[in-house]
Amino acid sequence: MREKDALLASRALGLPELAGAGTVAAYVSMGAEPGTRALLDALRARGTRVLLPLLLPDNDLDWGVYTGPDSLVPVRYEGRMTLLEPAGDRLGPDAVLAADAVLLPGLAVDARGMRLGRGGGSYDRVLARLERAGADPALVVLLYDTEVVDLVPAEPHDRPVRAAVTPSGTVRFPR
Repeated sequence: MREKDALLASRALGLPELAGAGTVAAYVSMGAEPGTRALLDALRARGTRVLLPLLLPDNDLDWGVYTGPDSLVPVRYEGRMTLLEPAGDRLGPDAVLAADAVLLPGLAVDARGMRLGRGGGSYDRVLARLERAGADPALVVLLYDTEVVDLVPAEPHDRPVRAAVTPSGTVRFPR
């Protein structure tokens, strides 16, 4: 698994969208998701400001700065899950507007670039916030190869991603 995570990090770091990014909004992977820790550390080592989400009671996301593995604390959400979140100051939901790129979790992405999330709507809120503000960061989903599929269900509010990074390569989608 670590080998796939290192490969995923290497592929993501090679993206032009991340090469010049001053700020990247990302996430700490959980469960069976492709691992993001190596990527978070590599981005930070490059001098990129990495924002990580903090889950709010309404499923929206606040943001904090990732300052290294020791800055992550487990937060248990009653009846749901435990997430690793940054322990520092909360920057507010609008902090994502400063991101040059947003790395999104997902269960799958299709040939149109439509991402299937976990169904909580957290990232739908983030994408809507970006659109309302006129922000246009690169949207990239991190997946395993088998999670790039022909078609996923989509709602009118869903927004396509620009690329999917998998351990074996990058899939680009039309804009």
